[in-house]
Amino acid sequence: MYISEQLLNPDERRLRLSTQLGVEHVVLDNRGTELVSATGGVSAWDVVKLRDYRRWIEGFGLKLDVFALDVGSILLDSLVDIDGARRQLAVLKDNVKKAADAGIDCLKYNVQMVGITRTALKPGRGGARNSSFVYAEYKAEDDRQHSYWGVGYPSNQEEGGSASAALCGQKMARDVPPVTEQAGWDAIEFLVEGLIPAADAAGVRMACHPHDPAYPVGGLNGIEHVVGSADGLRRFLALSSSPRHGLNFCQGTVAEMFKEPALHMIPVIEEFASTGRIFMVHFRNIRGGYLDFQEVFPDEGDVDMFQAIQAYRRGGYAGPLCPDHVPVSELDEGRERFMSFALGYTRGLLQAAAARPA
Repeated sequence: MYISEQLLNPDERRLRLSTQLGVEHVVLDNRGTELVSATGGVSAWDVVKLRDYRRWIEGFGLKLDVFALDVGSILLDSLVDIDGARRQLAVLKDNVKKAADAGIDCLKYNVQMVGITRTALKPGRGGARNSSFVYAEYKAEDDRQHSYWGVGYPSNQEEGGSASAALCGQKMARDVPPVTEQAGWDAIEFLVEGLIPAADAAGVRMACHPHDPAYPVGGLNGIEHVVGSADGLRRFLALSSSPRHGLNFCQGTVAEMFKEPALHMIPVIEEFASTGRIFMVHFRNIRGGYLDFQEVFPDEGDVDMFQAIQAYRRGGYAGPLCPDHVPVSELDEGRERFMSFALGYTRGLLQAAAARPA
């Protein structure tokens, strides 16, 4: 295992900072930029631009581990406009091949049909603020203020809001028709059955991020989060036997699926690591659990992060650990210092784990 920094459309200054922090691997998300998107939704990639971009990254001495694939609104569209969804799928399959041609062998994607639901920020240590989801406090009319979309980290929510939602093809729950459990699985199966054969042909691993957060039984605003439980993750992996069908295992999101994450996460991590189908890890921590949690610094959450690393090792995982979703503060507007702390903390845990048997 090793640290890999997750960056959103970094410039030269940001990449130089990463190398100065000792980062040697990166996971990149360029959704909503000229490199991979047009005005929003699914758009065709330019293999020459993509290859040149990878080489530019490598010029800093960095290895590009994973690149983000924006699936746009294909999941919802597959339920109401199957012909349109098939056209989008054809573009996505071609983008998978172009990624391989550009020298990229792993893509991450998200099966969120609506924005990543959050409620108000909570006070954190030293005046920092923690993103939270407290179901008892949830109001649909506050989605635009507190929830966010998958192009970055929540910041209440400069990286979210309607503009970012349009770029990602994601919507607020109250803007879409109901999605039952069966419809949720139908949409995901449509995507997996289309993408994975293309990934097999291209030799590209596909890392899927689970639903964030786990929704209450019966859904929220008529939307079911079917990959919002450990059983949902198991069923998702069972959709294809391909070794290229796997997970962007978000440790924080999986922890949100349990009322007592401290009791459940270590065996769950080892279980999924042993499948060989975790392709990258979002290495973050939460305080609280199912339907009532805050995203906190990695050292102050309920999951023992050292034991988590040991569990990944016992399961045979040897890939990237990406710090993710740190708190927000006016003292660190770009969260570079907070992410640097998370990187250093993770590196220290890895060094400590290397000195002790799993």
